[in-house]
Amino acid sequence: MPGVLVNVATVIIGSLIGLIMKKGIKQKYSDAVMIGLGLCTVCIGISGMLKGENTLVAIISMVLGAIVGTLIDFDKRINSVGDFLSKKVGNSSDKSSVAQGFVTASLLFCIGAMTIVGSLEAGLKGDCTTLYTKAVLDFFSSMMLSASLGIGVIFASLFVLVFQGGLVLLSGLLAPVLSDPAIAEITCVGSLMIFALGLNLTGITKIKVANFFPALVFAPLIYYGFEFLGRFIPALA
Repeated sequence: MPGVLVNVATVIIGSLIGLIMKKGIKQKYSDAVMIGLGLCTVCIGISGMLKGENTLVAIISMVLGAIVGTLIDFDKRINSVGDFLSKKVGNSSDKSSVAQGFVTASLLFCIGAMTIVGSLEAGLKGDCTTLYTKAVLDFFSSMMLSASLGIGVIFASLFVLVFQGGLVLLSGLLAPVLSDPAIAEITCVGSLMIFALGLNLTGITKIKVANFFPALVFAPLIYYGFEFLGRFIPALA
């Protein structure tokens, strides 16, 4: 767990530095940085999307994820968390910003091969090298994100603790299931959501990204489903 704890610490420290920086930035500069950050997020999303090897896996995962996520209404629940957190920090007038910062940072910090592979390595081998590298990257990312999106980013450290910590603790069970191709499909689906977040940050769209979260669970299931069917129908392999 030391790699996870270090990662959590770098997110908190980076976020605090970003919040201090935010106080000295005028609104017009903050808006410009937000758009720039959105464009970079779009770029990150596109890069990750290309890691997927089967487009059908992404399509079916996103469709099923959207149906389940909308049924449960994850977006509303996340925004209620934003409302709760903003009240706790005395910023109830800006609950949407808190929720946006929390969701955006959580996805950027936790979706990707580095998170999954690093957590499995830490749990199975005690090797935290990948997580330490990720912690350094997240330090700078959290600094920039909190300077633009505000205090919601710092709460993403809780998501990092739960998500990465869970992967480390369950690594023995997950390692045989999360093969490299399965991780690639999860990364692809997660990157589609990151791409959507980037569009939201630029102000182009207002996609309820949180409603697609279940797609991350469907991605490996659909991948293995296709792999099984591919034994009988080669075109699906």
